[in-house]
Amino acid sequence: MTDQTPPRAAGPTPTQRDPFQTVDDDARARARGLIEGAAYGALGTLEPGSGHPLATRVAVATDASGTPLLLMSTLSAHTQSLLADARCSLLLGEPGAGDPLAHPRITLIGRATPLTRDSAEHAQARARWLARHPKAQLYIDFGDFSLWQLQAERALLNAGFGRAWQLQAQDLRAG
Repeated sequence: MTDQTPPRAAGPTPTQRDPFQTVDDDARARARGLIEGAAYGALGTLEPGSGHPLATRVAVATDASGTPLLLMSTLSAHTQSLLADARCSLLLGEPGAGDPLAHPRITLIGRATPLTRDSAEHAQARARWLARHPKAQLYIDFGDFSLWQLQAERALLNAGFGRAWQLQAQDLRAG
């Protein structure tokens, strides 16, 4: 049996209200705060072969510009997925007490690329990673581990009921 579900429309129908607010400096600051404050997130990749979505939990840090960094082993399924197809998403934001859907969260949508190990960029990313995750000193230099950058092309920010924004890459850059 095949899925006969028709494709969804790209935006709200004439009877629906656009759920997204106009991006302003507050939304940009909230988005950057969620990204820079995150230590862990849910990484979504496309499984090689099947193309099915694969969600995994990953540790996160940021470089000086606020770009998310990931430290990953080639033994992991998500790294193999990214080596086959760099497209991914990263959900950041920690639920607190009460309804977890009432807490702010952001989903970054873009592509992940590995950093070249002997580059200055890698050295800076390594230092920032260890400042955020000092216990990684035990394994960061293992041959199967590498640092990756997630270059967000866009993002969906949800700050609780009725408070959502669609952001572009330039909205997410620090400074």
